[in-house]
Amino acid sequence: MSTPTASSLDAAACVAAPSPAVRLATAGPLHPLVWRARIGLTGGRAADDVWPSGWAALDAELPGGGWPGRALTELLLPGPGLGELRLLAPLLARLSAQGQALLWVQPPALLSAAGLLQMGCAPERCVVVRPELAPPRRAVRKGAPRAPWADLCWVLEQALRSGQAGAVLAWLPAHLPQEALRRLQLAAQAQAGPVFLWRPESDAAQASPAPLRLRLQAAGPDLLALTGVKRRGPSWTQPLLLPLPAVLSARGLGVAQAWAEDAAATQANAPLSAQRLRQRATGAALGVLPRRHVQEEEPSAWFKAP
Repeated sequence: MSTPTASSLDAAACVAAPSPAVRLATAGPLHPLVWRARIGLTGGRAADDVWPSGWAALDAELPGGGWPGRALTELLLPGPGLGELRLLAPLLARLSAQGQALLWVQPPALLSAAGLLQMGCAPERCVVVRPELAPPRRAVRKGAPRAPWADLCWVLEQALRSGQAGAVLAWLPAHLPQEALRRLQLAAQAQAGPVFLWRPESDAAQASPAPLRLRLQAAGPDLLALTGVKRRGPSWTQPLLLPLPAVLSARGLGVAQAWAEDAAATQANAPLSAQRLRQRATGAALGVLPRRHVQEEEPSAWFKAP
């Protein structure tokens, strides 16, 4: 067997040594779209790109220990009024106290300044955009009809690319095309703060580029159940129950509990008692409507009456 010469060893060392271009390309954190499991559930994200939710039990379930930045977070729910804003209240109040702007895109109702102040969120830090009130932009091709969601997604994409908001909250219509969602996910890479997309529960079966998707359901008065539809890491199958700050009066709480018992009795095909019938009549007088799953309305401090 021949002994390797010094020249051959030097040649091998030159081949094995990485070039300055390779060292420069591999230095620093990974791109947010790249996920490497051995780095951890943060998926290569910097610690500054994770925002604590204010709920210790929820942070324990979220990859990285909080809401992700530079990415979309989808919150799927059957309808507004489940307590979804109270879920985000700790984060929004903290961002507002830091002087960051909060962008609200297509909210389901008008915001109330008094309610924002009560929650700890400065109204002057809130920017509300309602694209349906803006004049329609011209079609891309002459005579081509515009999709009803086109202006909404265009406004949202431009806002995300600017990266100026501390947090973005957007209410999207049902069955948004995959192309629009992919564009929003790419635009969110410029947004260091969290981006929350409220979507109908019926879209849970639709594929989405968002790395985090949660299903929100009402588990009772002032009680919210969260289930993971999609997240990095292990699957999330058991609902997480979060007790929200109470917003119902004692009378309204009794009516909501009565509706919950009515729903359980209906599923068991059991007759309603006279007391439950009286409480149902009281609920109708208060404007509390029956639902398949009991939901409490968001406090009037959040949204003004239409």
